[in-house]
Amino acid sequence: MRRIAIFTLLAGVLVPVLASAPAHAQATRTWVSGIGDDNNTVNGCSRTAPCKTFAGAISLTDTNGEINCIDPGGFGTLTITKSITIDCTGTLGGIVAAGANGITINLTASPDPLKSVVLRGFNINGAGNAGQAGLKGVSILSAAVVTLEDMVIMNYTQQGVSDTRTVPGKLFIRNSVIRNNGGTGISIAASGGTNRASIENVHSINNAYGLAAGNGNQVKITRSVLSGNSAAGVVADSGALVGVDGSTINFNGNGVQSAGTIRLSNTDVSYNTNGMTGSPTSFGNNRIYDNTTAGVTPSVGAASTDHGQQ
Repeated sequence: MRRIAIFTLLAGVLVPVLASAPAHAQATRTWVSGIGDDNNTVNGCSRTAPCKTFAGAISLTDTNGEINCIDPGGFGTLTITKSITIDCTGTLGGIVAAGANGITINLTASPDPLKSVVLRGFNINGAGNAGQAGLKGVSILSAAVVTLEDMVIMNYTQQGVSDTRTVPGKLFIRNSVIRNNGGTGISIAASGGTNRASIENVHSINNAYGLAAGNGNQVKITRSVLSGNSAAGVVADSGALVGVDGSTINFNGNGVQSAGTIRLSNTDVSYNTNGMTGSPTSFGNNRIYDNTTAGVTPSVGAASTDHGQQ
């Protein structure tokens, strides 16, 4: 009887403790698989019991943690509200979004001191079918830093990448292809301060606009291709500052469209319907040729001189 009484007492003490424990703790690294299951929450989307979707995995991933892809799969649209890295390098991971954004980034929660998102090594496809195509590939509403690496973003009715932050931040895009979008491939339209974007080794092709920067945004484009865009390759609105170096701007409607400031160095502007509009600036080492209409002549020396190099 004494043993039964002690056991009953211990059980009464332990039950409230167990009941108050979290159902599943968050992990610093979680996994998704094409044959995964979002019901694997008890195992925390582990390597041996992966989740099916990014949305299923992110709920079990700690702030500043990482989601990795084990094998090929379509991992679903996602809204990101905390610092995270999603990396599918080495396999064929992706998102197909019909009638929605592929990924929305909106980091407003605290504490989250980094407010940083990294997307690496997967495709975001808007499907491109009339009546059900996706809206934006990556929509950035709030974050301090967003990094896109080795991405393919395509077939959206609006923008491939849309940055509309109201608090200044940074955007880095490298080694990526952004194509076949009905609006702008890369739209840098953040407000509320100086927003900075670095675009390196990126192909923004066959969109309406290759890259467009709005007032207050500073953009540097390096070793990139802006080609086949129906309206324009590179656009700077009034108050925007865009630098283009070592790049190719061709087969667009307008090659360079500058209502703000666009500075060109070591860049080809060729085979566009109209070469340049507005008041772009050249460092004198660009190659501007074979446009149907040449358009305006850039300031700071002719394209064939070395004037402006320091």
